[in-house]
Amino acid sequence: MTTTEAPDTLRRILDYSSRADPYPLYAELRRTPVALQEDGSYVISTYRELTEILHNPHLSSDVRNLSRPMAATEGRETPSFINLDPPEHDRMRRLAMRHFGPPHTPGLVDGMRPDLTAIVGGLLDGLASKTEIDIVDDFAYPFPVTVICHLLGVPREDEPQFHHWVNAVIDAIDYDPKTDPPEKLSNGVQARTDLHAYLGGLLAPRHGKPGDDLLSRLANDDGPEGRMTDEEIISTANLLLIAGHETTVNLIANGMLTLLRHPQILQRLRSEPDLIVPLVEELLRYEPPVHIIPWRAAYSDIAVGGTVIPKGSQVMLMLASGSRDPERFHEPDRFDPDRQDNQHLGFGSGIHLCFGGPLARLEAQIALSELVRRLDKPRLVADPPPYRPSPVLRGPIHLPIEQR
Repeated sequence: MTTTEAPDTLRRILDYSSRADPYPLYAELRRTPVALQEDGSYVISTYRELTEILHNPHLSSDVRNLSRPMAATEGRETPSFINLDPPEHDRMRRLAMRHFGPPHTPGLVDGMRPDLTAIVGGLLDGLASKTEIDIVDDFAYPFPVTVICHLLGVPREDEPQFHHWVNAVIDAIDYDPKTDPPEKLSNGVQARTDLHAYLGGLLAPRHGKPGDDLLSRLANDDGPEGRMTDEEIISTANLLLIAGHETTVNLIANGMLTLLRHPQILQRLRSEPDLIVPLVEELLRYEPPVHIIPWRAAYSDIAVGGTVIPKGSQVMLMLASGSRDPERFHEPDRFDPDRQDNQHLGFGSGIHLCFGGPLARLEAQIALSELVRRLDKPRLVADPPPYRPSPVLRGPIHLPIEQR
């Protein structure tokens, strides 16, 4: 099931010139649900095949199961649970979840609602007198960064420092040695090392000093499965720090951009506040913050979509393409907050379903509701806006708007 078209289509998707609208290219890619690439990797782009392989125990998240090492995974410290397979993945995820959600802390996320609303209100108060606003810099970025810093126990004033490291790590996710300068990879490796050392410095003094932040809780956990090692705590904190704000920034920015492009729905949200819950679910399908899982590994030969993917092969999962698959969603290129049975892939699927999904949903619901309620006749300054470089974590790098 290979074509000569699919590799070229993938190259065009990854090229920055397609960042503003990759969806027509995803439609081309779906003509070959499982496409062999020139380098021996496989790209999966249709909903049925994506959900099938995401639930297949022979699909590995551990880089050690790749037959050909990837440059972008070199120099890693202890992997976070998102890059591990069972049983290691299951143990670490359970230990982290004890302090983040059900069954041990079931009210954590919902209990954050007053604080989240207060943070959003404070940010919007500071924008009330401005006629031009950058939704990303002025709102969508500082909001989730403040939240995840508070949750983890990371000093908010350290943001300029870790922001630089996070950007370098994300830039290196899709490193291609054939087209990218070596500095892109080396900067990413150094940033991972620096971020690891920084989080280790925050963790060390928390041992024996229980506190309310997640680093303190993990450092002093005496649950039935024991504690994580310090290296495991650092890798978990690293994952949550990066994923806990980068994806939510994109979700909020993509959401506001979509609402401004659909003024009838924006007005409807103002008069029907409860619409925000299904609206955010539709945003996760229509304009998701994560478009691509750039690699997984075939733990053994995997049969999917009539194709056998050999053991050790790299597998690229095009989640955003699957969520626009017309074989699964009626009129998939239409933004419809009333859509029924919206089983999107915005948070992935299977055992690696997004750990922070409940918090991201709540953050986006509060942020978009308040933006729509409080901004005065907002309009886009540029459409399309400038986008971030990454095709993996896709969203505007700036979203300038004007209000009266």
